[in-house]
Amino acid sequence: MKKTIMLIIPIVLLLQGCSTYSPVVDTGGRSKFEKSNASQISDDLLHCKDLAKSNSTMMQNFTFWLVSPKAETKFKYIYRTCMLGRNHQVLD
Repeated sequence: MKKTIMLIIPIVLLLQGCSTYSPVVDTGGRSKFEKSNASQISDDLLHCKDLAKSNSTMMQNFTFWLVSPKAETKFKYIYRTCMLGRNHQVLD
């Protein structure tokens, strides 16, 4: 029982951070895009965050984190990919 609790506590602490992830987006740069998408950033952040939350669970985040070469959770991966797909430059 103690071993199970000692295993669960670090896992929960590691996965707790996925809900607070917020990508760092360069709103002034236009280096690889024709026009700036800074005017849509608030809507895109909210939509991508909701999309990532609805498509990832705690267990999926942990499993994805174990096999990910960048050691990122599924939540962070979906969030970041969504922002990149909407033509925002994500720095983090």
